[in-house]
Amino acid sequence: MPSEVFKRKLTAILSADVEGYSRLMDDDEEATVRTLTAYRNAITDLVQQFRGRVIDAPGDNILSEFASVVDAVNCAVEIQRDLAERNAELEYSRKMEFRIGVNLGDVIEEDGRIYGDGVNIAARLESLAEAGGICISGIAYNQVVNKLDLGYEDLGEHQVKNISTPIPVYRVLSHSVAAAHRVVKAKEITKRKWRKTVIIAAAVVVVIAALGIWQFYLRRPTVEPASVDKMAFALPDKPSIAVLAFDNLTGDPSQEYFSDGIAEEIITSLSKVSELFVIARNSSFSYKGKPVKIQQVSEELGVRYVLEGSVRKSGDKFRITAQLIDAVKGQHLWAESYDRDSQDIFQVQDEITMNIVTGMRIKLSEGEDARLWHKKYNNPEINYKIMQAISLGREGTHESRERRSQLALEITEAAPDLAIGYRLLGWDHLNMAGGGISPRENVKKAFGFAQKALSLDESDGNTHALLGWLYLMIKQYDKAIASCRRSVELYPNGAIANASLGRTLCNAGQLDEGITYIKKGMRLNPFPAAWYYGLLGKCYAQKGQWEDALIEYQKALQRAPNAPSVHAGLAIAYSVLDRQEEARASAAKAMELAPQLSVSVVTKANTVKDKAHLEIVLDAMRKTGFPE
Repeated sequence: MPSEVFKRKLTAILSADVEGYSRLMDDDEEATVRTLTAYRNAITDLVQQFRGRVIDAPGDNILSEFASVVDAVNCAVEIQRDLAERNAELEYSRKMEFRIGVNLGDVIEEDGRIYGDGVNIAARLESLAEAGGICISGIAYNQVVNKLDLGYEDLGEHQVKNISTPIPVYRVLSHSVAAAHRVVKAKEITKRKWRKTVIIAAAVVVVIAALGIWQFYLRRPTVEPASVDKMAFALPDKPSIAVLAFDNLTGDPSQEYFSDGIAEEIITSLSKVSELFVIARNSSFSYKGKPVKIQQVSEELGVRYVLEGSVRKSGDKFRITAQLIDAVKGQHLWAESYDRDSQDIFQVQDEITMNIVTGMRIKLSEGEDARLWHKKYNNPEINYKIMQAISLGREGTHESRERRSQLALEITEAAPDLAIGYRLLGWDHLNMAGGGISPRENVKKAFGFAQKALSLDESDGNTHALLGWLYLMIKQYDKAIASCRRSVELYPNGAIANASLGRTLCNAGQLDEGITYIKKGMRLNPFPAAWYYGLLGKCYAQKGQWEDALIEYQKALQRAPNAPSVHAGLAIAYSVLDRQEEARASAAKAMELAPQLSVSVVTKANTVKDKAHLEIVLDAMRKTGFPE
């Protein structure tokens, strides 16, 4: 039959179907049919709201058309948002997620139905979308790119079934204002068969990048909802999040510092937001390398949201993936992949941070908005050195400390206008002074580096914390408290910042407020290091609550059995409680671990303002056998 007898038109086609429909039917046919009917009615209402019409709805598929591709894409976004809210009320195993494809094409219309390649392409685009996602064709993208506040990921050209020429495909990024008008260029060309993912590449780099997508989307964990009743801590009264260590998928163990550094920088940025509750790195990274469930992380840390991700590398190119999960609902809020050059890493960190903030519907104050973003330094070598130096600072060996100091010097020489190098050097000299190495000289140097860092970046909360510790060492209590308070203002979710303020307040005699801040630091870091318990023990001791002090020292001992200060604290507490045999045993262990420990050493190192308390401590030391 000649084609002229058919009516043709250009139209926008929306094709949607249910991901995992057969599994849902196998599990519970009646419940699946009820949910599908409700969702189909909701989709139909939205199609009509956006001036479209539903053409057909066979099985789990819905085919619609629109006079405007802008209306079609807007409708697709609203459908996914509406269904995500409905799914949030269902058990994880009963969630029904749709995939949507949108195309603009020439079709044949007959008896109210439409046919042709335009329809077939929309169906193939739908099959390329992930559950809850939207894919659009290149021709549809060209019509909407400057008209809608959306972002797009360029997935390259795809050879789809029964279509002779490759089709440009874009994934719609609709979950964040930060994605507005952003186009992420993909580095691979993928091919997916109907309901089955197959990745083919023409070169090694392309294969690596494509496998990154495969691993990220197909390895997504089955997120069983966390139980609020089983949580180790009550959920905070604000949105709470744990950022897990990003998986290092580069194949190079020496790049571990890099994947860790990305996650750590995200934690640091989020810690500046007062309307968030952010778990400290030490606790969230405790799951690193373990086959842990999101449900477990949420329940053990007492948080609602969890961020996880991974890093791949090919030459100077990186693929960073991240996904934010509402653990209580068992729901993925968003998932993104970023293909970038090495000099753009901080930009990716900022984008992930903004996705988290907007995904959790956090409103930033003007000051937080300004502080949240990195001061960019477009030199990958310096950025890597910064990450390495921060990583080395956690190792605690003599060699790692020396290497960190060398890196910090190199950073200041190469980037004299960057504050972090000076701040790192300041902490290094503080630690040397605290370890008894030329205390006066190293404190002086630390002050110089801290003040230089602040002159370059007053908004760095870590530098204010450094100054707080330094002022406390020279017993300038008011300045120490002011510096630590400023650190907490800048990093309200900083576990160390809060604990440092608590320590300073307790040393200055403001015990109740000090204990409150130390406990806040411990809540932000649910798996705290021994020194948190040691601080709390000292505060209780100053209050005369020696039984409570003993309990905290015992907790510290479980975490650091070879820490001399912990054994010394135990010895003093046991002695004051007149448990002299246990006191002498603890004192002996402390002196075995640190032969230099003596009454005079403690007297010189003391920063507690209460002289009466110091006399109690020194008297207990003498009774337990510490030398003068």
